[in-house]
Amino acid sequence: MPKSRHRVTLTPTKIAGLKPALLGQRYQVMDALVPGFGVRVTDSGNRTFILRTRYPGSDTPSRREIGKVGDITLTDARDKARMWRDLIRHGIDPAVQAQRDRATEIEKRQLTFEAVVSDFIRDKLPSERKGKDAEREIKRDLLPKWASKAITEITDRDVSALIKAKGRDGKVGARNLLALIKRFFRWVCAQPEYGMATSPCANIRASDLLGDMPRSATRVLSDDELFALWRVASRMPYPAGPAYRLLVLTALRLNEVVDASWLEFNARDRIWVIPEARMKGRNSGKRQARSHAVPLTDDILAVLEILPRWNAGHYLFSTSAGESPAWIGTKIKQRLNKGMVLTLRALARQRGENPSHVSLPHFVNHDIRRTVRSQLSRLRVTEEAREAVLAHARPGIKGTYDHYDYLDEKREALELWATRLRGIVSPARNNVVKLRATA
Repeated sequence: MPKSRHRVTLTPTKIAGLKPALLGQRYQVMDALVPGFGVRVTDSGNRTFILRTRYPGSDTPSRREIGKVGDITLTDARDKARMWRDLIRHGIDPAVQAQRDRATEIEKRQLTFEAVVSDFIRDKLPSERKGKDAEREIKRDLLPKWASKAITEITDRDVSALIKAKGRDGKVGARNLLALIKRFFRWVCAQPEYGMATSPCANIRASDLLGDMPRSATRVLSDDELFALWRVASRMPYPAGPAYRLLVLTALRLNEVVDASWLEFNARDRIWVIPEARMKGRNSGKRQARSHAVPLTDDILAVLEILPRWNAGHYLFSTSAGESPAWIGTKIKQRLNKGMVLTLRALARQRGENPSHVSLPHFVNHDIRRTVRSQLSRLRVTEEAREAVLAHARPGIKGTYDHYDYLDEKREALELWATRLRGIVSPARNNVVKLRATA
């Protein structure tokens, strides 16, 4: 059982200031206003509102989650706890009542796509590592097209037309959207109350709609391309520009950067700890992700210092005053590519080469990560440190028993890389090529 601290009057400030529990432990801070209500804190820093009480049908008290801090406000969590306690006083289990309310709600409304996908967002996505990303895609690409359409009337033609239109902006984004649609309809078919037995995507394949996908498994950016990327990113506005610079400096995945919260940073120790819930990692179908510590070099701190701070929320990269993370999608990547091509052609022109012969071979955001990994090899960083920077789990028995975080080695590797990167993007004065603004 998690250890409980004395009761306090919980406030958003107090909750935000709660420190992670000791490794392998959890603790609870109980509220002085609502009996049994409190916050549970894990060793990764995750905070969850809870209600501990004796539920109907049980002789002993038990704890149930009300919602994660950030997904529900303190005020709403308290109100929900009070409502649960009132139901319990009347001998009603809150979980049973929630099922009844949901069934009543479904019966009362028409089963439109908007109604069903709202259930999917509420019931399925919160437990997923990329749930917020999926929700953004649904609201951006699907709801405007299908909101008022009955869920059982969406056909394979509707799906095909939408994916083909999305493919004109980029095959990768279209393929990812199709995967999300397929997953959504699998979930719908598994819920009898929606009356859908067969998915409209059952016979749709991405290759039939979009053709062969671009491959970049061995793509590594050249020094000129790194120069162009850094130059264009330095000129791109917030949030995309600073986000791409952090990608280059940290070798993190795009979502690990863009979904970052200020609550993950420890300025005193110069460290950024990404919780396991946001990290990629699976083993035999079960999640094996671990939290990942990123040492904050001077170059990383320089990017962080220019980011806005919000009163409404904690996300570093946001277009909603910090309440939700920003979306760095295909169109932003296309603008980055266009600016890089212009910069590369300007470099060629200054060298006396024909700029019309310059192009930018296809690359994806993940290739930035591969490029940094290759640069670390060039800098003779040890394999253990290189893999630790990328948060790659060690194979076999080493990964099972070796939980050393390589923090010092990662800091040294990232500092070496930052020095190398400065040499690429800010060459010695006698090697400087003056370029006109291109992005």
